Amino acid sequence: MSDSEYHEYSDVLPEGEESRSDVASPFSGGNWLALLFILLMALAALAGLVSLASHWKKEVVVRDFVVDGASIIADKELLSRIMVFKGRNLQELDAEELKRMIMVIPYLRDAVISKELNGIVRVRVLEREPVARTVLDGRVTVIDREGFLLPWKPVVAERFPKLLEIAGINRLKTARNGLQQLDSRDVALILHFLESLSETEYASMLVRELHLAVNNMTWFIAVQAPSRFIVGNDGNFKEKLKKFEIFWQKVISKKGFGCYDTVDLRFRDRIFTTDLVSPKDPQDISP
Repeated sequence: MSDSEYHEYSDVLPEGEESRSDVASPFSGGNWLALLFILLMALAALAGLVSLASHWKKEVVVRDFVVDGASIIADKELLSRIMVFKGRNLQELDAEELKRMIMVIPYLRDAVISKELNGIVRVRVLEREPVARTVLDGRVTVIDREGFLLPWKPVVAERFPKLLEIAGINRLKTARNGLQQLDSRDVALILHFLESLSETEYASMLVRELHLAVNNMTWFIAVQAPSRFIVGNDGNFKEKLKKFEIFWQKVISKKGFGCYDTVDLRFRDRIFTTDLVSPKDPQDISP
């Protein structure tokens, strides 16, 4: 190659940039020893913190219990069963054992127990929801959404003042939690009736007792009226309650509350009534 063909291109490199051979590697010389030393120091510090935290946790004791979510269950009713663990080692406390000790409370559906580093044990409760009431063996009893029978509490009347009265209960079983429970078919019927009742305009203010009966003969009683309003066991309560409202406005309000022994709401577009003497003609309820 001639001198005229030889060119030097070093002047086209960006200003301040040198060739790779001139740049020092961060791991060259003693740099890697310094990084290794820093890493070892960090690991030693972390290990020390873990050891200190572990030792500290072993020394923490249960200072107190806090109950969240209880409105029917009194805090003292729940705490009286677990206060014996106050002052115990927090780390050794068995949350499942605590849960088993409180799950015998009838109104307690579920509980979540958590331990906090400040020595507080928090108990979050999920209570059973009363939907109706009944009288069994002369005692007022509450029925929850799953059909469990619960003891009556004054606080239930304060929180749920309009619980529907249920009569005619004769199918009961004892569940694993020791509580008596209604037959699943009766529970489904009650819940369906209550849902339909809540969507009515007037019936929810008039109906006061639902009487369970076999052979599609379940009936209810309304305020001031001794009549049995038959709705059966096959559902479609929304339509039947609507017919009840129309019949109440067109007939009961005019003739009085003591006219009929039964008012049968099970038939489409007709209501059949009977009194204590003889059956009466079907009543046309067409608007």
